[in-house]
Amino acid sequence: MKKIFILTGEPSGDKLAAKVISKLKLKNNQIEYLALGGENLKAIGITSIFNLNEVTFLGFTRVILNIFKIKKKINETTKKILKFNPDILFSVDSPDFTLRVAKLVKKNSPNIKTIHFVAPQVWVWREGRVKKIKKFIDHILLLFKFEKKYWEKENVSCQFVGHPLLENDKEAKIEINQVFKKNTAIISVFPGSRESELKVLTPILLEFIKLMNVKYEDFLYVFHSTRSQRSNLEKMISESQINNIEIISDEKIKDHILKKSIFAVSKSGTISLEICKRKIPSIIIYKMNFLNFLIVKMLVKIKFANIINIINNKEIIPELIQKECNAKEIYNSVVYFLKNPELMKKQINECQETLTKIRSKTSSSDEASSVLTNFLTS
Repeated sequence: MKKIFILTGEPSGDKLAAKVISKLKLKNNQIEYLALGGENLKAIGITSIFNLNEVTFLGFTRVILNIFKIKKKINETTKKILKFNPDILFSVDSPDFTLRVAKLVKKNSPNIKTIHFVAPQVWVWREGRVKKIKKFIDHILLLFKFEKKYWEKENVSCQFVGHPLLENDKEAKIEINQVFKKNTAIISVFPGSRESELKVLTPILLEFIKLMNVKYEDFLYVFHSTRSQRSNLEKMISESQINNIEIISDEKIKDHILKKSIFAVSKSGTISLEICKRKIPSIIIYKMNFLNFLIVKMLVKIKFANIINIINNKEIIPELIQKECNAKEIYNSVVYFLKNPELMKKQINECQETLTKIRSKTSSSDEASSVLTNFLTS
């Protein structure tokens, strides 16, 4: 029986991996799996060697402070993979962790095929990584067409497959009126999936909601959370004594809540594509400690944080980063949009035009799963 090890480093990668592997399972049910993953891979019956939280780190300073812990986890993960001895190591996103593991695996067992999904953003910074990565990665699956030139220039085997989160999924019918009051106006809030993000962004978001509650009495704010971070979020919200907040951690319900929302406030990241896909107007927020921000500022080659803005080279979705990421600025931005529905419609239209350009013509997860199948039989 053929074997695949699925290596992720954070919830967004776990979600992408689960979409691809779900398609692969439909094509071939004679594959043995093991993973370092989260709740999405677990939901399709794949065992994880560790809790995903053990390898999720954010920011340069946090990595430095945990460098020995990270090295230990990289070594432990590598040993587990080598013991499992898969035909394919399928690594997804989180390159600072997954690619370090892939490099060690390839060094110790060259026969294991290494396929990486979600290319490191070499177009943002550290383009020189391509030369190093091609030494131990056999094939890279790309989310965006414009990435191909960076990898083909170094003769790296690669393929544009598109973004699985932009696929038109079959949806189960869920009546959210059973969850919330009928005709409730919902604002979806995405504070992040990492503990470090929650600690920074949640207090700011709670202050924003307090400001909103002074002006608007009929909104419900739904925080989208992972199951692993739900208790942390519940504690912070409970201490705020705000009554019009709910938390959703059930993946089957999250998308339905988003579709019923009138607006979204989201941390920068993959989730913004899902928000755009559902035609919900939004703003992007992000904040890191000052030292991390200075390092990023010196290294990055782009002006924007959000992929929609990066592709268009202009701010379609407002970004409130660093000092602008505060309760008052968030409040002002959201209220401005709510008072100007034509601006919300304009943003939705521009986002849809952009998504049309970056969607795969077929199914992204189908294409990715076909690549895995081809490598299994080659």
